[in-house]
This record gives sequence, structure tokens and C-alpha cells, in this order.
Amino acid sequence: MRVLITGGAGFIGSNLSRHLLNRGHEVAIYDDLSSGLHSNVHSEVNFLQGTLIDLPLLKKIVKNIDCVVHLGARGSVPRSIKNPIQTHEINSTGTLNVLEACREYGVRYIFSSSSSVYGANMALPKNEQMVLKPLTPYGASKMAGEALSLAYANSYSLPVTTFRFFNIFGPWQRPDHEYAAVIPKWIWQAMENKGITVFGDGNQTRDFTSVSTVVEIITISIEKSITHAEPINLAFGNRISLNQIILELKKYFPNSNVTYKEPRQGDIKDSQNDPTLIKYLFPEVIPKSFDEALFETKEWLSLNFKSIINGPKMAN
Repeated sequence: MRVLITGGAGFIGSNLSRHLLNRGHEVAIYDDLSSGLHSNVHSEVNFLQGTLIDLPLLKKIVKNIDCVVHLGARGSVPRSIKNPIQTHEINSTGTLNVLEACREYGVRYIFSSSSSVYGANMALPKNEQMVLKPLTPYGASKMAGEALSLAYANSYSLPVTTFRFFNIFGPWQRPDHEYAAVIPKWIWQAMENKGITVFGDGNQTRDFTSVSTVVEIITISIEKSITHAEPINLAFGNRISLNQIILELKKYFPNSNVTYKEPRQGDIKDSQNDPTLIKYLFPEVIPKSFDEALFETKEWLSLNFKSIINGPKMAN
């Protein structure tokens, strides 16, 4: 199958492209390299540089594709608060452009949303029927992307699958910028002997998922043409506090100091998914354990420490 991954030079796309290649699929990547790295792109992948705002180019590329996995986005809650207009242009208008390209050629479409759409809805665990109350421009842009994706499915009979990612971590996740995800950033800080910085008291919880589990589910969705009328939460109810993660990291970095700072604007207190639907749709998937995924992430960062230090910086 011919698969196009938008944002494929980034964290999840790097893992997904390698997995799809191993499964015998043809893979193309479309990325503007604002946060992804060209060095992440496998040599067997057809790489195309461009922005999600460029609809004519997207249409040209999508024409000969069987499935688009739309991972391209301007990530990070704090980043969206700092620059909401760019977040909207890439995440909302950019998603509309990808959908238009897919509609024109009848191409199957998989969208990556976020648990940030739940926002101020504090009920736990989250399920797909709950009210969405995004607190930030990022969460709002992902809710807009969901709505557009489902509208295209209903209006044009476009085959659509929408996943709501929770907290994904693993190899190829960049730790070296102010908007980095918490686990790679903490490992990076510990490796550089800078100490670990926690925003808040550390008692906040998240539902972490290994990127390898996410990639397995997306691949099954592609190969079995799994669609669903509503978004699917992609997490398995594995809630863990930030302080618990620090205890796990101290097994590898026992001398790391921990500094607690004021909570960041837009950060929620707790997150956990009800995995009923994801387990029903993908019963064959056994999620990788947190401990195993944490060790795998640490090992990858250790092996790639020098190349990350000497690599290009992420755009603001």
C-alpha cells in the first residue's frame, strides 16, 4: 500500500514510517521540518518538503496515494498559547487542506487528534462520549480538526479514522527544546546533569503510551481499513504520576536533583483514558509496559546524545 505521512519527519512519523517499511508498504513523507528532522527520514522513504498551507502541492502529492496518515501539526500547549494564530493555521486550516486533497481523490484518511480536546472536563477516566472543553488554542485546533474530519466523512463518504493521542513517548522524540514532552526532557536533563524540572507538585497524572503501541494500532487501521464514526481514544488507562516517573528515572540517574516550579498555564491536573473502545476495535494489541518503554527511550537517547546536541534546533 502507498502511505503518505504528513509530519513524518517527527517523532511518531519516524517510528511509523519504519514500521510500515518493515511491513512492505511504500512510504512517502511530507514535512516542513519546523520540528521534525531530515535525519529522521529513512533512506527508503520518498521525502517531500512542504507546508500544510500549500493546498496545490498537497493535491499533487496525494493523487497517487492509498492512505494519508495526518500527523503534521504545530504541537505543544505552551507553544499554542504563545502563538495561537500559527497553531490555528497549521492545525485547523492545514487539516482542512489535507482533507480537501483526500476528498478530491477518494484517499483514505487517518487523523491524529489529542486528549487536549477534553480540557476543562475533569471527569476520569475519559471516554469518547464526554463533552469536549478545550482550554488552549492547541486543544481548540485539534477539536476543529476532529470536527472537520468527521464532517468530511459524513458529507463526502470519505473513509476516516480519528485517533485521540494521550501522552506518547519513545525513540525519536526530541528532548532538546522548551516544548519537549516531559519524559524525554527529563531523561535529557538527567543525562546532562542539569537536574529534573517539574512544573507543579508532581502529583499530576498522565496516561502514557509507548510509541510502538501507537504505531501498531495505526498500521492495523491502515491494513484492515478500520474506520469509526467517532474519534477513538488511543491510550490504555495506564495512569501514572510525574513523581512516580521520577522514582523510576532515579533507578538510572540516582544523583539527579529535582526542582519544582509553578504549574504552566493550560496544563491539566489529571488524565486517564477508559480503554474500552480501543480494546474492542484492536483486541490483538497488547500495549508495551511503561517500564519497558521507559528503558527503550533512555537507551535511544543515550545512543543518540551527541547527534542531538550537534543537530539543528527546532523553530519557534
